[in-house]
Amino acid sequence: MPLLSFVIPCYHSAATLAGVVRDIRATVTADGRYTYEILLINDNPADDTWREICRLKAEDPNVFGICMSRNFGQASALMAGYRHVRGDLVVSLDDDGQTPPAEMFRLIDALDEDTDVVYASYPTKHHSLLRNFGSRVNDWMATWLMGKPKDLYMASYYVARRFIIDEMVKCDNPFPYVDGLAVRSTSRFKNVPIDHQDRTEGESGYTFIKLLRLWLNGFTAFSVKPLRVATVMGMIFSLVGFLFAVAIIVRKIILLDAIDAGWSSIVSVVLLLDGILMMMLGLVGEYVGRMYMTMNKSPQYVIRTTTAAPGETEPQS
Repeated sequence: MPLLSFVIPCYHSAATLAGVVRDIRATVTADGRYTYEILLINDNPADDTWREICRLKAEDPNVFGICMSRNFGQASALMAGYRHVRGDLVVSLDDDGQTPPAEMFRLIDALDEDTDVVYASYPTKHHSLLRNFGSRVNDWMATWLMGKPKDLYMASYYVARRFIIDEMVKCDNPFPYVDGLAVRSTSRFKNVPIDHQDRTEGESGYTFIKLLRLWLNGFTAFSVKPLRVATVMGMIFSLVGFLFAVAIIVRKIILLDAIDAGWSSIVSVVLLLDGILMMMLGLVGEYVGRMYMTMNKSPQYVIRTTTAAPGETEPQS
């Protein structure tokens, strides 16, 4: 039977993982068409999640655990899991139960000859306002910067063909952006509505800082459009400044009138222009800094240990 690989990044999820694994096992077994493997990637070694992963591994030999050396982020955890999958189809989902494993075959069965990746879409989302705002910004950014179809919603719950995953893991830079890698690998996507569940334990691990890092990854990894916007803005402000200077000269010579420019208005204009210049300089610096870190081979992730049997060696990055 074909093999399904489930990749689940884990972050403070010791209380929810058992339920997610149990639902996956029950759903695949009841369907009967596939075998399965479940890859659990612990992205926060300091809590009890790794102990729970080891316990689940002891109960089910189809579970495989990976423990990071520190918190690298969800995207890096996914990449670590993708490099270990063996399945014909790869299913990515969350560790908190909000992406219900019981509905996985609505995604899997939607794969056809014209589709390489099927994403879940949510008529109603049960996320915080900050997380929903971050999702909207991420969606807009992927559409504008990477050419994502406007009607495609890219969620964390999706199924992809193995060759797409094999193409995605060729990226080894320290700032992976999974949605961008998918868009770069294929144009054959599909959405399937899925019921988004309430979070049963804890809170989302996405803070504003982590969302900002995610947006920066998207901005700098797959497009130079922000730099082009900076160039256009510079040209526009230069033109405005030139026209303003011409207007002052004409008014002074022809109308014999001097403009009474107050100190506050001058300071406001200077602060505005300096702020824009500093923002654009920071954007350029972000590109240069990420290039520098990539050239210095900063790791995408570091694996501390796995649940592999003694004597087995697992590829690490």
